[in-house]
Amino acid sequence: MNSAQPHKAILALLETYFEGLYRADSAMLTTVFHPDARYVSALPEDYRVLSFPEYRQVLDQRVSPARKGESRSERIISIEIAEPNLAFARVEMTMLGRDYTDFLTLIFDQGRWAIMAKIFHYEIANRGD
Repeated sequence: MNSAQPHKAILALLETYFEGLYRADSAMLTTVFHPDARYVSALPEDYRVLSFPEYRQVLDQRVSPARKGESRSERIISIEIAEPNLAFARVEMTMLGRDYTDFLTLIFDQGRWAIMAKIFHYEIANRGD
């Protein structure tokens, strides 16, 4: 595997991640999360640690930003790759009236990159009102 391949694969994974969140599509997110992944809210007033199956249940109950007609805003802040099977991505996304910062730990397992841990923080979005 040359150094460009993991980066391209992770960029594709992140695009699917953003799209899956925007659509609240748990089936789509299953393609980017590891089955043993953890979902962690780092806010003391909203602290949660969920398994991926528990997180899927949350998503399945959510009315998606896409269905609400919300605009989509996201950006990749950084990707760090520690060859051959460990990477980290810091991303930001605005949806559901919140500005999210996600720290994603990824592993290369069974021939694919997958999110093993999603640890995030959010603030109420500043909409310039």
